Amino acid sequence: MPHAPGRRLLAGAAALSLGLLTAACGGDASSSSGDGSGAGPTLDVWIMEGTNPDAGPYFEELAAVFEEKTGALLNVQFIQWADAHDRITTAMAGRELPDVAEIGTTWALEFGAVGALRDLSGDIEAAGLAGDLVPALHEAGTVDGATYGMPWHAGTRSLMYRADLFAEHGLQPPTSWDELLDVALQLKELEPDMIPFPVIGGTEYAVDAFIWGGGGQIAQADDSGRWTSTINAPEAVAGIEFLTSLATEHGLSVAAAETWTEADQLQSFQNGEAAMVINGNWTVNTLLADDPSWADRLGVVPVPGPQPGTYSPSFVGGSLLGDFTSDHPELAWELIQLMSTGEYGAKWADESGFFPGQQSLLEDVAAEAGPLVAPFATQMMEAGHSVPVTELYGRVQGAQIIPRMLQSILAGSASVQEAADTAAAAMDETFGH
Repeated sequence: MPHAPGRRLLAGAAALSLGLLTAACGGDASSSSGDGSGAGPTLDVWIMEGTNPDAGPYFEELAAVFEEKTGALLNVQFIQWADAHDRITTAMAGRELPDVAEIGTTWALEFGAVGALRDLSGDIEAAGLAGDLVPALHEAGTVDGATYGMPWHAGTRSLMYRADLFAEHGLQPPTSWDELLDVALQLKELEPDMIPFPVIGGTEYAVDAFIWGGGGQIAQADDSGRWTSTINAPEAVAGIEFLTSLATEHGLSVAAAETWTEADQLQSFQNGEAAMVINGNWTVNTLLADDPSWADRLGVVPVPGPQPGTYSPSFVGGSLLGDFTSDHPELAWELIQLMSTGEYGAKWADESGFFPGQQSLLEDVAAEAGPLVAPFATQMMEAGHSVPVTELYGRVQGAQIIPRMLQSILAGSASVQEAADTAAAAMDETFGH
């Protein structure tokens, strides 16, 4: 799709440039092979700051390889996650979009629906990658057969526990919901000053796992693509009931946790207050950086399912790489493929502490990883899940519908079924019912 001249001018960009000189926008990009002369076009690339704490060397090496391979240059800029959505929206209005950008999984459908992102499904199929992408991450960027983002890196949540305390008391990590309840009740007696399992109400991702583990879904689409909430269906309610009962019936949490976010919950674990939490693989590095002794005190297992040996699916979130209808689509795809697969896909995942978006790379990580990483990889491969794949779900999350449901249950102001019914009605209104 043609664009007006000046589309790539990044006015007022408060971003870090790697100093890769922007060449004139002339040049023939019809071929993806180059002579390394740098005579080709320049691709503007936006990357979220902070995922990889030292991303500069990675992109310097990547740019050199890309130039050698294609003759094209990269102009890489880092932008803040908090500003990124608005930056992209503003750039869309001003026709100042980058060629390639890192995007959150929930943004792909939103920007794809308005024509800002190119469908990559044909490129993915032609490259033989369709069956080699982390399923939940691939699904998150795909609707009606169109894929608006290539999986780049991903994270998921599993059950983290105090391995030292479990060893001291002869406890085993739980492999089912009943075992989770049983070990938490034992910890309540054995460690009366600790919180056995904080049930947090400030985020949805822990309860999502139990909804899916119980066989439920948050919402489902009919054949016409219209979404309807099913969070108040019996299977979903059973999962919500189990999780919240740990607090409301068994006293395994604390009242303050009703509004805790995952950051609050991690802090309680890090401070020695909580014995078990559900949190993300990226937090392992946080704990170890703060105190290396966590290597001997931390244990991780996949979120247990209803029956022994089963897993409750956990949300797989992360980043996609999108082609914002680049004037050089072949080069944009070549860059996306270089970054997300093979050597540079693995390198970025290793440096950032996340998992690669390519399934075969993820399997390599799972086979080689240590005990604090492998369970998360297993969770992602065997029990990863995505939230409803519709741009409307971003509005559901923005309205905090599921956290409000949890908070009403934990505060005792509504029964599980009443709260789920209220949440379902609010979702359906968002879905256009």
